[in-house]
Amino acid sequence: MMETMTQEAKTNDLKEVVNKLIPDSIGKDIEKACQSTYLLYDVFARKVKMLKKPKFELGKLMECHGEGSSSGKAAVDETGAKVERADGYEPVVQESV
Repeated sequence: MMETMTQEAKTNDLKEVVNKLIPDSIGKDIEKACQSTYLLYDVFARKVKMLKKPKFELGKLMECHGEGSSSGKAAVDETGAKVERADGYEPVVQESV
């Protein structure tokens, strides 16, 4: 069982491993691999422990969330426009917050 989990983690990136854990396809692979040795049924991955933290890449994080390009920088330059106010303008003081 450990060999199957290790092999899946080595050959795929984190997003693909999570996508395989959710529908329990890794559990079915373990069930098939161990069928000749021991009768198993209803094999589930209950808890997965990450032993080694992967290198942090902002671009990959943004790709996982669907908000960025592969370079990790903003695709659109978002700059604000200056608001014109009268001379001596002060905002109204609020009595309570």
